[in-house]
Amino acid sequence: MDPKITESALIALAGLIGIVALLFLTITRFKWHVFLAVLVPILLFALVPGIDRKVFISAFETGFGRTVQSIAVVLVLGSLLAEALKHTGAIERIALTMINWVGETRMPLALTFTGYLIGIPIFADAGYVIMNPLVHSAAIRTGLNMSAMATGLIGAMLLTHAIVPPTPGPLAAVAIVHADMGKVILFGCIICFGASLIGWLYGRWVGPRLESPPSTEFAGTSFAERGLRMPTPARAFFPLLLPLLLIAGQSVFALVLPADHVVNLAMHFLGWPVVSLALGVLFAFGNATKEQSGDRTSTWVEDALRISAMVIMVIGLGGSLSQILRQTPAVDMIARGIMSSGVPPIFLPFVIGVVGNMITGSATVGVITAASITAPMMPTLGLSPEATMLAGSCGSIIIKYVNSSYFWLCTSLTRMPLRSALISFGGVTFVNGISAMAITFLLWSFGAI
Repeated sequence: MDPKITESALIALAGLIGIVALLFLTITRFKWHVFLAVLVPILLFALVPGIDRKVFISAFETGFGRTVQSIAVVLVLGSLLAEALKHTGAIERIALTMINWVGETRMPLALTFTGYLIGIPIFADAGYVIMNPLVHSAAIRTGLNMSAMATGLIGAMLLTHAIVPPTPGPLAAVAIVHADMGKVILFGCIICFGASLIGWLYGRWVGPRLESPPSTEFAGTSFAERGLRMPTPARAFFPLLLPLLLIAGQSVFALVLPADHVVNLAMHFLGWPVVSLALGVLFAFGNATKEQSGDRTSTWVEDALRISAMVIMVIGLGGSLSQILRQTPAVDMIARGIMSSGVPPIFLPFVIGVVGNMITGSATVGVITAASITAPMMPTLGLSPEATMLAGSCGSIIIKYVNSSYFWLCTSLTRMPLRSALISFGGVTFVNGISAMAITFLLWSFGAI
């Protein structure tokens, strides 16, 4: 058993409340970078009387190292895959293919499916920047307004961005709670698909009731309209789907085949996220043009490393916080309180995710906070790592409004009035988060996660 940082449950509980309160305050009131906003409260906790600082330092370093070592390379490869998909036109090809498959008469549904897919490797805000010209042109062509056209897409993109690895938030939560990434991808995709359809229905209902005309100012800015080369549908989809299938396949085969079966032995390596994402990057790089051959091994890699470095540090601090809490009596006190209340314990990470996102406007902060606080309580609460991670991620979606950079980016690019955007984007993130949590609760109730 790990030594305790303090034997006092009161000190530990007050410290936890202080850390969370100061974290949210420094982000919302003083606009600190999330790295400092997490680090400073943790360090201040060490100065509280009654804290064994030698044990505290050991817990901090253990939690940080254990978390980062499991996801650092994976996160960089995921960011590199996103860069390649973005610059080669694969994202736009996926969108056009979805429209072709689903049909122009059901354009909002096609865009919702597109958002569901591209939110997996790409940051949601970057994904919408790429999609925005297509959304405006589709709205003009079909006679629909932007609320009807974009609401399902924007909601679906945030769902998979917040729930399905390898984007930073879910990847961080997987590392902090030590979840099986294959299971998270498998069940996360199921949850997001169902919730995305609910979001599309919400957009279909609310869209015609709101003022949100499309704009012609983005005409001529997409890959297709500029006549730029894009990969074929197969070459666009393959780098995205291959890593997901390999990672999820490893978990599935481990459940149905003996451990020493040749397929399991092969999938143990191929389904390792480092290998599967590296293969995805390799195929995505194959879509680059001759003019991009220099960028793909220099600029794209540098951009991916720049994006990843900050996130890796924040994820590591989340691991430190989780380990510090694990070595205090506050964890058992809170967990026993939840169990005695009769409330299903799966709602604890969900509520923490909601609070974290609504206060800071960041789904990533919401899911990391939920995972860090709940991870030490999982044995007492009877929650699996996968259930804990997925519930916290569902909470981190609710609700995108005026304190969210994603909300303002989508509002600005869609050219929607504020009232229409609040109803469309705030509404769909609320509906999607509740729907996703309802599906997660059902899976947990039936013992699937």
